Parts: sequence; C-alpha cells; structure tokens
Amino acid sequence: MRIATTAEDHRIAVLAALAIAIHVLETALPSPIPGIKPGLANVITVLVLLQFGWHTAAWVTALRILAGSLVIGSFLSPTFLLSAAGAGLSLAMLGLAWRLRLGLTAIGLSIVAALSHMLGQFLLAWWLFIPHPALFKLLPVLLTFAMIFGVLSGTIAAMIHRRLTIGTHQT
Repeated sequence: MRIATTAEDHRIAVLAALAIAIHVLETALPSPIPGIKPGLANVITVLVLLQFGWHTAAWVTALRILAGSLVIGSFLSPTFLLSAAGAGLSLAMLGLAWRLRLGLTAIGLSIVAALSHMLGQFLLAWWLFIPHPALFKLLPVLLTFAMIFGVLSGTIAAMIHRRLTIGTHQT
C-alpha cells in the first residue's frame, strides 16, 4: 500500500529534518548553566512561520521535538517533557501573535518564542520537579538568557528571510 503525499508533506519533512539536525547538533554545545541553550532550531520555526504560516511551523516544531528526542535518546524523559512544554507554549504564543497580526519581525517573533519556551519549561519544572518558591529566583536569569538568545536567533532568521525574500523577487 502506498500513502499519497503532497508537496506540503515534503516541505514539512525537509524543514523538520533541518530543524532536527540543528537541534541534535546543538546538544553537543557545552552549556555554562544547565538548561541554557541557544535554541538555534528556533530559527527554522520562525522562518517557516514567516514563509508558510503557523500550521506548517507547528508541524515542523512537533516533528523536531519528537524525532529529535528519539535521535538523542531523551524521548519521554524529563528533558523531553520540558522541551515539549516549552515548544507548546512557544507555539501557542506565536499562534496568538500571528493571529492578532501584530506585525512582528523575525526578531520579535523569535523573542516571543524564546521567552515563552523558557517560561513553559520553567513552569513545568516548578510544577512537576521542583515545586519550591526559591526556584522563582532563577526566573529572571533564565528569561534574560532567553531574551539574548531570542535576539540572536531572530537576527539570524531575519538575515535568512531577507535573502529568501530577495531571491524570490529576482526569479
């Protein structure tokens, strides 16, 4: 039996594979503070959102979380749960920003994604693993890193989006 696929299916698969590769490569980067990563796969999410819309971005992100966790061996672990919570809140906030047509640039969308991803992870960590009020003292530090990395990945996404847009208009 052969399952029919569409061009959209192929697009999602290619973009998800790229996001998974970045996600897996990023796990090899050392982290000075546990849980702090640049989130460079967010570049792909933002680009997909800008080019193809929220629905495609949601598919790419969900596949990145699931397949990425299978590749690195963290599926259904606390790391997977935290990643899924962060991605879920991030997608919800990106969806809200997209639906409200706030006109956010790649940098703005990336900041929204990074901050909400960190907040989603933090809230799940507090709820499931460390329900202690002292944990909230870490939140400003974590959100500061999320903001910095959101600006970084947003800048990368903006540069790539500009090149993609220019390339589209030249053909």
